Amino acid sequence: MTVKQLRAFLAVAQSLSFAQACERLHLSQPALSLAIKSLEDSLGGPLLVRTTRSVALTPEGETLLPLARRLLADWDNTEELLRQHFTLQLGKVAIAAMPSFAANQLPLLLRAFRDRHPRVNVAVHDVINEQVLEMVRNHRVELGIGFEPEQAGELEFTELYADRFVAVLPADSPLARQAQVGWEQLLQGDFIALQRPSALRLLLEESLARSGRTLTVAFESHQLVTVGRMVACGLGVSAIPSLCIRQMQELGAVCVPLDEPVVERRVGLLCHAGRKLSSAAQALRVVIMEVSRSPTGGFVLPVVPR
Repeated sequence: MTVKQLRAFLAVAQSLSFAQACERLHLSQPALSLAIKSLEDSLGGPLLVRTTRSVALTPEGETLLPLARRLLADWDNTEELLRQHFTLQLGKVAIAAMPSFAANQLPLLLRAFRDRHPRVNVAVHDVINEQVLEMVRNHRVELGIGFEPEQAGELEFTELYADRFVAVLPADSPLARQAQVGWEQLLQGDFIALQRPSALRLLLEESLARSGRTLTVAFESHQLVTVGRMVACGLGVSAIPSLCIRQMQELGAVCVPLDEPVVERRVGLLCHAGRKLSSAAQALRVVIMEVSRSPTGGFVLPVVPR
């Protein structure tokens, strides 16, 4: 059966008139008759009894009538649903983002996206960088935001910005009054770090190792919020991406530029190179790229106050 054949049968069965059915479907009578005959041939028997004066349903036609109504209603509903998804009147998209981005920049992006597409649902997975890569690779999400992978493989990476690490200090620390802090100075204090396998922790360890330094950790936590509060309470010092400066300041810590060595890494948008994005994911990607390239967009990193 085809949708065209079912529509032809339903039009005749409801009106019991070929002439009225032709007007309703905008078909010629030969085309309508051919559609009905093709349907009967495919099913194996007559559905309509037609005379010069009347049209009636056979018992098999009576059986098909309610089924045809339901099938065509489901088809029309499906067409409308997909049309709404393609036109972004409805839809859903899943994105994974590392916590430092999810807590600081992602809400600004989602606000811009929501303003354009208020009926598209967005599912956010706030996970560590390694899980972001894994979720995109395994098609659990369509988009991810994280650090540039060392081996992209099937992942497509589009840079958004390069994020530089800054020192996080208690407000009463003498270092908090300096214009910038060197790693030798920072590492003299008790260091508070994120727990492995955090990408931020691994990046710090690798960068310091290349300069002949070792990261000795006094306290560690899974959450940046906890790290910030521990620093603010005077338990030690830390280093975080510039992206998180505002968050650390709200927790009561002070941020100062770090050098010797400068530690930075590219942050970008990730998707699976071999998979076409849904309309909703494409729209979200457009918003992310527009905001990242806007001079007044959400990717302008906070300035460390002096």
